[in-house]
Amino acid sequence: MSLPSLAELENVDGARVLARLDLNVPVRDGVVLDDTRIVAALPTLRWLTERAGVVAACSHLGKAKGARDPAYSLEPVAAALESALGRPVLFVPDCLDPSAANAEEGSLLLLENLRFHPGEKANDPDFAARLAEPYDHYVNDAFGTAHRAHASVEAAARIYPRGRKAAGFLMEREVAALDRVVDQPEQPFVAIVGGAKVSTKTAPLEALVGRVSSLLIGGGMANTFFLAQGLEVGRSLVEEEMVETARSVLAAAAERGIEFVLPNDVVVADEIDNTGRVEVVASTAIPADMMVVDIGPEARALYREVLSAARTVFWNGPMGVFEVADYAAGTLAVAEALAASLAFTVVGGGESVMAVRQAGVIDDIDHVSTGGGASLKFITGESMPAIVALES
Repeated sequence: MSLPSLAELENVDGARVLARLDLNVPVRDGVVLDDTRIVAALPTLRWLTERAGVVAACSHLGKAKGARDPAYSLEPVAAALESALGRPVLFVPDCLDPSAANAEEGSLLLLENLRFHPGEKANDPDFAARLAEPYDHYVNDAFGTAHRAHASVEAAARIYPRGRKAAGFLMEREVAALDRVVDQPEQPFVAIVGGAKVSTKTAPLEALVGRVSSLLIGGGMANTFFLAQGLEVGRSLVEEEMVETARSVLAAAAERGIEFVLPNDVVVADEIDNTGRVEVVASTAIPADMMVVDIGPEARALYREVLSAARTVFWNGPMGVFEVADYAAGTLAVAEALAASLAFTVVGGGESVMAVRQAGVIDDIDHVSTGGGASLKFITGESMPAIVALES
């Protein structure tokens, strides 16, 4: 089966539509700090509001725990959405208020945080039924939550038959780009995986070893692979309990002839903040009293060389302590190398997306995913509850 498209919606003119979006954006003191996900939702919202009678957008925000919490209210997001869309947005204080669907013809609503109700994360069918009941059609454009079996993306989608549910434009674009990486990537296919921990990316690493020609590793997880090779890592972040897993991944790569690339030199510091010493050393000579904070200049050159020959690239995770400007050079170098590559390039994950934006090359990346966790789950080939529910 395939994802049902917006064009397949039947009798949508004048109808009431529930649109699940990913508006989980950073908010501080009532102000949206980054509207990337809001902007990503606009094409679908514009298409719907030009046709439907009432459009009710819904989303989660933050880590609300099944009860109303003003810190996670979507009300500031309604104001930001109104500004981005250039039309009024009516904020609804309870996502289960059935009277909201009776708003004036042409209204765009934003329902309050779905996670203010425990039924959302529990994938409660009764909660899903109450959420969906006032609306004729359902659209899911929230790829960032597609890997979670929550009520608004899984149980609610199953309520609607084909012809009355669809994937939004963003969902379609995400799936198409990641399908291209998973199903038949043009070789050489290079994956870059960074971030702090092997434990959070074991499944993607194991899946990628079966598909890529080269796997480039950076960030704190590289230290665990160093340890698995018998190298000293000083005071660096490391997961000793994941050393055997790291050895297993290394062995699988060797068995399949995959080029598994760890940084051959690294930047080390005595402290993350207020550093007294910062040095570049070989990965085989990390001082006992220092910690790895970035890949070194030789590693950056090596990664650029590998990427220059690639035809498909997937990147998730920074190469070092990217949030500290002094240790961002490796991550930014990878961003620039991707932009210069002739490959089909896909970037997923908040810090990787931030890097291509900070490097000023975001427009040179073929696809920037709005869902870091969802894109990793997709890469593993695991079932995506929201996508399965839409296709059913």
